[in-house]
Amino acid sequence: MSRSTARPRRKLNQYVVVLVGLALLGGLYTALAPRTTAQEEPQQGSSDQSLAVKAGRDLYLQGCSTCHGLNLQGGAGGPSLIGVGEASVVFQVESGRMPLANGTVQAPRKDPKYTIAQVDQLAAYIQANGGGPTLPEGSLTDGDLQEGGELFRLNCASCHNFAGSGGALTYGKYAPELAPASARVIYSAMQSGPESMPRFGDGQLSVEEKKAITYYVRYITTATQPGGNDLGKYGPVPEGLVMWLAGIGGLVVMTLWIGNRA
Repeated sequence: MSRSTARPRRKLNQYVVVLVGLALLGGLYTALAPRTTAQEEPQQGSSDQSLAVKAGRDLYLQGCSTCHGLNLQGGAGGPSLIGVGEASVVFQVESGRMPLANGTVQAPRKDPKYTIAQVDQLAAYIQANGGGPTLPEGSLTDGDLQEGGELFRLNCASCHNFAGSGGALTYGKYAPELAPASARVIYSAMQSGPESMPRFGDGQLSVEEKKAITYYVRYITTATQPGGNDLGKYGPVPEGLVMWLAGIGGLVVMTLWIGNRA
């Protein structure tokens, strides 16, 4: 064999050795490498969320798109819903304020049109398109009652009355009575800041503080009154007035009556 023919054959043998080595290395890696999760089935939670978003879109197209647009962009009298978040949907829809029957200075509370499940589906669809303020997981009334009372009187009582009875605002608007509001509506109102109400983000009030306020509001609007008639929960001034007019006045009248009989 000549030197000129041996050199190409030697080079060809080297290529063969390299290819065989790569094939063996690839086979070993395939056999010993850990299984990847790329082909795993999607988790149940993400699947349920996708179904909720789809159902929420169907509800939105049927009941909301006329005012807010087919793509949440806003339209005939309705603002854009991109970025408002699920908290805004829970407040407006669960409280019955939306759908709005007619144009008013302030959307009144009324019986809701949608069930809680449908509200959550609408909220999931809105949240999936632009994000925004959300509601935390778990109970919304597991806060501290005393802390909630202090925070409510500091941040909310000036408009809603210290007993949650509501009050008048400017330009024909008003702070609504809080007794009919559910815990979700109360918390979502703080998260979203509807109409004249300021928005209390997690930087102003923490999640725990908003839960405490929610718990306090639900307590003062639903708790029984062991002392009798609460007189509208207007506080010690009207209660003292009733005591003087009814109580002391009644005693004076009774005294005069006894004296005349004597």
